[in-house]
Amino acid sequence: MTTMQTSLQNSTSPEGVPITSSSAALPPALVDEVAPLEKHGFLFGQKLTNSWSPFLHDVIYSHLGLNWGQVRLDSADMDLFLKLIQHPNFYGASVTMPNKVAIVPHLHILTQECRDVGACNTLFTRPHPSDPSRRLLCGANTDVLGIKNSFIYNVPQPEQVYHNKPALVIGGGGAARSAVYALRKFLQVTDIYLVNREASEVEAVIRDCKARGYGQGLVHVSTEAQARELPNPGAIVACVPDFPPTTPEEILARSITTIFLSKYASAKGAMLEMCYNPTPFTELGKLAEGMGWQVILGTEALIWQGLEQDRYWTGRELSDLPVEDVKAAIADKVAARMAKL
Repeated sequence: MTTMQTSLQNSTSPEGVPITSSSAALPPALVDEVAPLEKHGFLFGQKLTNSWSPFLHDVIYSHLGLNWGQVRLDSADMDLFLKLIQHPNFYGASVTMPNKVAIVPHLHILTQECRDVGACNTLFTRPHPSDPSRRLLCGANTDVLGIKNSFIYNVPQPEQVYHNKPALVIGGGGAARSAVYALRKFLQVTDIYLVNREASEVEAVIRDCKARGYGQGLVHVSTEAQARELPNPGAIVACVPDFPPTTPEEILARSITTIFLSKYASAKGAMLEMCYNPTPFTELGKLAEGMGWQVILGTEALIWQGLEQDRYWTGRELSDLPVEDVKAAIADKVAARMAKL
C-alpha cells in the first residue's frame, strides 16, 4: 500500500478525532440506513443520485462477507461531516466534489498522491498511537491509481503504445490534475498536452502541477495549427462530460482533439474516457474508436479506484478483492442502463 506521509497542511488538532459511543449525532434520515450495518461509510459530496460508488462497494462487501455499506451524504457541510465520522462504526468515506480540496486541511496524514495532487477522494482512519479513544484522519487520492491501473490492466504492450511518447489530457478540473499526475509518475510519458475550452483552467493546472513538483513538460495546445505540428500522443485521458460542443471554445477544443485522434493512422494509442454517466459509451469515445484508437471505458477507472479505496478500508490486498465480480456487476449495470436509453 502507498506509503503515508505526515501532512504539512493540518488544521485539525494533533490529538485526533474523538470516537463517540452514541449514534445521536446521525441525522434522522440516515439512522434507518445505518442501523442494519455493522460498519458504515459515507459518499460525501453533492449531486450524488447517479453515483455508482455505493453499488460498487456493496459488491465487494458482499463477496467478503462484510455487513458494511456506504451511505450517500449529499452535503458540503464540513462541520456536519466531521461530527458524523466520530461514530464508532464509521470506516471511511469516498469524498467527491465540492469537498475534495476542502477536506484536506482537516486531515492528519496524506498519502503521497493525495499530497501531490492536493485533493482527497478517499478518507480512511487509523488508531491514534497513544490514545485509543481517538483516531487519525487519513487522506488518499485513488483517482490517480484508477487512471494508472486502467492503462496498466488494459493495454498489453505499453512500451509500444504510450511509453516514451507524449500524452494528452482533455479538461481542466480535478480529474485532469489526477490524470497529469498518473501519466507523469507511473506511465512513462514524455510531454503532456493539455486541451480545454477555458485557457484560464489550463493555466491553473500548469501552475498547480509545477508548484507540486510534477509540472514539467506540460504544453497548452490552443490552436489547430499547433496540434498539427506536434508529435502524436500515445495515451489520452478525457476528463470532460459527454456533451456536444456548442460554444466556440468547446468547438475549438473538440477540433484540436480530433486532429490528434486522426493523425498517423498506423500508430494509434489508447484513450481512457473518464466519463461513465449516463453511459460510458460517449461520443468522444465513439470518435476515437472509429479512428482506430483503443478506448478504455470510464467504468474501468471507477472500478480500479474503488478497489483501491477498499484496500484502505478493509486492510485486504488487491488479490483478496473480487476484481472479476466487480467488473461483471458493473458490466451488468451498464447493460441495464443502456437498455433504458
